Amino acid sequence: MAGNPKIKDLDELAEYVRESKVRGRRIVHSHGVFDLLHVGHIRHFEQARRMGDVLVVTLTQDEYVNKGPHRPTFPQDMRAEALAALAAVDFVAVNRWPLSVETIKLLRPDVYVKGPDYKDAAKDITGGIVAEAEAIRSVGGEIQFTEDVTFSSSELLNRHFSAFSAEVDRYLEDFRRRHPVDEILNWLERAAVLRPLVVGEAILDEYVFCDAIGTSTKDPVLAVLQNSEEVYAGGALAIANHLAGLCRDVGLVTRLGEEERREELVRAALRPNVSALLLTQTGAPTIHKRRIVDRYSGAKLLEIYRMDDRPGGAADVDELNATIRKGMAGRNLTVVADYGHGLLTPSSIAVLCEGAPFLALNVQSNAGNRGFNPISKYRRADYICLAKHEADLETRQRGCPAQPQILEMARRINCPRFTVTMGKDGSLHYDAVTGFTHAPAVASRVLDRVGAGDAVLAVTSLLVKLDAPPDITAFVGNVAGAHLVAELGNRSSMDRVSLSKHITALLK
Repeated sequence: MAGNPKIKDLDELAEYVRESKVRGRRIVHSHGVFDLLHVGHIRHFEQARRMGDVLVVTLTQDEYVNKGPHRPTFPQDMRAEALAALAAVDFVAVNRWPLSVETIKLLRPDVYVKGPDYKDAAKDITGGIVAEAEAIRSVGGEIQFTEDVTFSSSELLNRHFSAFSAEVDRYLEDFRRRHPVDEILNWLERAAVLRPLVVGEAILDEYVFCDAIGTSTKDPVLAVLQNSEEVYAGGALAIANHLAGLCRDVGLVTRLGEEERREELVRAALRPNVSALLLTQTGAPTIHKRRIVDRYSGAKLLEIYRMDDRPGGAADVDELNATIRKGMAGRNLTVVADYGHGLLTPSSIAVLCEGAPFLALNVQSNAGNRGFNPISKYRRADYICLAKHEADLETRQRGCPAQPQILEMARRINCPRFTVTMGKDGSLHYDAVTGFTHAPAVASRVLDRVGAGDAVLAVTSLLVKLDAPPDITAFVGNVAGAHLVAELGNRSSMDRVSLSKHITALLK
């Protein structure tokens, strides 16, 4: 690619455009992903080239291709090389921003060209086309749309370059026939008006990236050299952020430590539309989970917990219960994330069970609670979402199929709807009226499973509250899980735009 004179650095291209405009040449600019080059693109570029003297094309960087973790199929260097091979294209550059707004302002073209599917700005969920139109007008240019037959790269890739197994492809094909994309996206749009409250432990997830340098000369200990670290908002903080990407107004009740509180970091990590009530656990630190990670492979070598998981004193518990009651006022959905680290006592659980108008619940089993955190602590819920190993622990039936486990849990707990996530085997959903619905996993890349269940809980709680069809809830929940396992921990939060684009890419 480096030897192709048509492929330029973005700044180099901007200088060429400036010189060309001085010489009176009319510059046309087109921008996109162009993941699979097809005849629709070729005709688009040919039409665009006729609008001026020079056609420059910029590409979305790999990291900003917002169509799910299985995209782009072709990396940016290959996409640039393919575009540069076209006679209609004069120059190609890879963008360095998520959208082309800054690129338009840098290049200052005379014409910015998009395909006919962007003519109706209302159909662009990202709002990008409106921003791009404003940007081209701000530099004295105009926006134009080509007119010809359109093809979908996503549809062609799904049919001929699928990243999934034959079983998943059959499932997606059947789902496409039954549910058009707009139907799915409409459920996400409806979720925006819900006003959820999140109750649960705030957790700071730290990843310490290291390089293995050998073993100790005196002890059988692996020695590592620390390289860098990142801290993410986890636990109930992550769930609140996921919901805030889908709803306009989200409440949060949680507790930070009196020691090592780190409130500034927590507040900075929360989305602006999260109204957080941050209480204090007397004499304890904010829960902090540090993971020592091999920088090269991404493998976790060790996990270190910093917390005091004893129940708080009477004053702390009374304050929490009063705050939960206050937080539930005016909210139509309460999402509880019980990580078993001492926040939710029997009296707090009673407040939730008695006061929540719609109670969505996950009670997690993890290394920090060693099985002492069963779902049956709660006498009722409207929806329960848990992992298969948590169902195993609750029913004391390791290796048992999920269906009888769900029926047993429904017998023990007054709850009509369940989701059990099963990793690579997808998820199983139960509704007392419609029965069982299974959906296969749609993850094409698994980097880190931490936080995936929280994303599934967040989005499925909204859909169950809205009475969405179980197969839609199952599908969207699995897409949310796939979105998160491709990221490291809770490095990024789910939002309606990225989730919608992922769904659209799968269903075309």
